[in-house]
Amino acid sequence: MANFRLALIQLRVSSVKAENLARATGFIKEAAAQGAQIVSLPECFNSPYGTNYFKQYAEKIPGESTQKLSEVAKECGIYLIGGSIPEEDAGKLYNTCTVFGPDGSLLVKHRKIHLFDIDIPGKIHFQESETLSPGDSFSTFDTPYCKVGLGICYDLRFAELAQIYTQRGCQLLVYPSAFNMTTGPAHWELLQRGRAVDNQLYVATASPARDEKASYVAWGHSTVVGPWGDVLAKAGPEETIIHTDIDLKKVADIRQQIPILSQRRPDLYAKEAKKF
Repeated sequence: MANFRLALIQLRVSSVKAENLARATGFIKEAAAQGAQIVSLPECFNSPYGTNYFKQYAEKIPGESTQKLSEVAKECGIYLIGGSIPEEDAGKLYNTCTVFGPDGSLLVKHRKIHLFDIDIPGKIHFQESETLSPGDSFSTFDTPYCKVGLGICYDLRFAELAQIYTQRGCQLLVYPSAFNMTTGPAHWELLQRGRAVDNQLYVATASPARDEKASYVAWGHSTVVGPWGDVLAKAGPEETIIHTDIDLKKVADIRQQIPILSQRRPDLYAKEAKKF
């Protein structure tokens, strides 16, 4: 099955969790009705994004939000990438993405590996590590279409993660994300196209819709990039759903035409890495 439809939900996130869950569920059903077989929500889809919100909105997994995701995935018969939610486990907080299969089963749980700790003077200062702990595992799941690799937002900046997923056989990488109004215009599309071209696969990013009144303003512009580095679909800042028909034959064709994956020199890379 070399073709399937992917949908990204660019959700407007409010401070009311029940409202966020209801809106997300409605959009998931709409995406499935329009033929989507894999659907993704954005980062922090059930709560505002911010270190002062993570503890307040955190849930166990399974919990209220993930139960809703499981039910709607089963109802629609889709693979559902549940964006991310603040997760509490054994006294620690994580930024966590759950994925559910068409039968409602939990396929994988990805905890954000790289925490968003940045300081751009006069622009933005943010320290996820003030409240969150990092994940320590790679996360992939299998579908009848292809293997999918997962990252969350800041994970997109780390090329090694995408390379490992490629080596593990992934043809699609999905990053629920919430870039901001400083890094979004500068790096959002650039990073996605870079990961796609470097690894000759599809890259998709699902962002919250932009809310100018929020304490953290998301850039929006959920995007799907093809293995040639071309932007196949891109939202604006508003709440919406974007659909893309994925053709995995393009991955095979491009990898045959420019066989960089077989031309890598890991013998040299490993030797050089030992010097540092």
